[in-house]
Amino acid sequence: MTGDRSQLVNFIQKFLGTGKFGNDHVAKIMGYGDYQIGNVTISQVYYVEGLSHNLFSVGQLCDSDLEVAFRQHTCFIRNLDGVDLLIGSRGNNLYTLHIQDMMTSSPICLLSMASKTKSWLWHRCLSHLNFGAINHLARQ
Repeated sequence: MTGDRSQLVNFIQKFLGTGKFGNDHVAKIMGYGDYQIGNVTISQVYYVEGLSHNLFSVGQLCDSDLEVAFRQHTCFIRNLDGVDLLIGSRGNNLYTLHIQDMMTSSPICLLSMASKTKSWLWHRCLSHLNFGAINHLARQ
């Protein structure tokens, strides 16, 4: 997803629905296109009005013939020859990449989708509070 329409080539304008930001602001998904980063093309990137960062899924990067490797504090995006194209750092459990060196000015964040079962498994493994405990704390 991107909020910068000028970065998309082969853009298809089509209302695809809405998305909600963390601040409860609702934004329109107004189409999609291909995002160029240097000589790499990431296909079918949604244009979301008002989005201030670029958000790419790991799957989108892999579908663009890129390899994504995560280490404890670092993330690497490589081409199929093993050449590092981007190196990101981890902060607050989010890997952030700054791609100014590749002719853009917006940082991107990596997003990964998990199944409902796997999400709950991680939730339990990390000992997060359950909804009952959260509701109890909210009432106090």
